[in-house]
Amino acid sequence: MSYTIAITGKGGVGKTTITGLIINRLLANGHQPVLAVDADPNSCLHSVLGVKVESTVGRIREEARTEASKGKVTGVAKQQLLEMKIAECLVEAKDFDMIAMGRPEGPGCYCYANNVLKDVIQKLSASYPYVVIDNEAGLENLSRRIVQKVDLLVMVADPSKNGIETIRRLHKLAFEMNVDFKKLWIFINRVRTGKIPDEAAYLKNETEADHIIMLPDNHEIAVFSEKGNPVSDLSAGNEVVALMDKFIKELF
Repeated sequence: MSYTIAITGKGGVGKTTITGLIINRLLANGHQPVLAVDADPNSCLHSVLGVKVESTVGRIREEARTEASKGKVTGVAKQQLLEMKIAECLVEAKDFDMIAMGRPEGPGCYCYANNVLKDVIQKLSASYPYVVIDNEAGLENLSRRIVQKVDLLVMVADPSKNGIETIRRLHKLAFEMNVDFKKLWIFINRVRTGKIPDEAAYLKNETEADHIIMLPDNHEIAVFSEKGNPVSDLSAGNEVVALMDKFIKELF
């Protein structure tokens, strides 16, 4: 059975970069192959991982809607066609594969695309010992049961008071939505003071998190983010990479 890691957090706090670093350190420590799932319509996980995405679940969904409206595909055949086309969206890389949800290009909600993604993930994950999901901000994807269980739930925030409060809200939502997770890590990202903020220090008891992890503001990562460079090209001595490596080794 796959070990599933789901990452969530407020937008703009480095969630996708942390997702990329987790995947990078899994691979570096021999935990492979990994299925990387970009379930954030606004995300750019492919850039962080250094791969190119040709198509997405959202785009395939719109193509299927168009074909169905013309009467070309109906019923069971439509579902089978969707699954086949979405499987073709899988980006194959060294030691990991990736699939992206993307954004539906026409009117309508994400519910149908989410259901299709859920089915595909369930089938694909059987072939991968590790699945890492970059979720959209909030817990919507998890509440919709895109995955049945989460072994490690990762919440990401910046060190601001609002950022810490977001973690409290996410944690509360996780229980209200009955999100099934075994472990919880909270990352306080881009810390400039050299210590965990006072507000964040209370989170461990409040949330019963397994770890509250402080990641320092890192110039090299900031430059990489601006240029769209993959995290695999970060220097071997990067402090944040070393910290992530430490916790991944502890996890397994």
